[in-house]
Amino acid sequence: MAIKFQVTFDCAAPESLARFWSEALAYELESPPDGYTTWHEFLDDIGVPEDEWDDGSSIVDPAGRGARIYFQRVPEGKVAKNRLHLDLDVGGGRKTPLDQRTKAVNEAAARVAKLGATKLYEQEEGDSYAVTMQDPEGNEFCLH
Repeated sequence: MAIKFQVTFDCAAPESLARFWSEALAYELESPPDGYTTWHEFLDDIGVPEDEWDDGSSIVDPAGRGARIYFQRVPEGKVAKNRLHLDLDVGGGRKTPLDQRTKAVNEAAARVAKLGATKLYEQEEGDSYAVTMQDPEGNEFCLH
């Protein structure tokens, strides 16, 4: 049986990065546990000090298929290339003609750029096309 996991981003601003990725992935901000109207109410109830309430945020796939993504505040900024990154399949896969995939990738790149991402470079090799981007905190991800 597969093990359930989450992907965790270290970041400076958990709430804003969670909002970026929820839009980029068509995810949603995770709701507080049943019986609570806000995360602050829940965190207060379980004894988390108020100065730690904004140290994290999470997003979930509304269909329940994708992994939960958690954003945790850390004091240090990003200093090197990611050793792990997300690949977003926005082009439809190899069965889709290259020109259609390229158009879909470029449209997705423009959409996430409007959300705060930065385009780094395009890669075209043979029958593949991808765009490497950075999220608002500099984490690399690829659109293909």
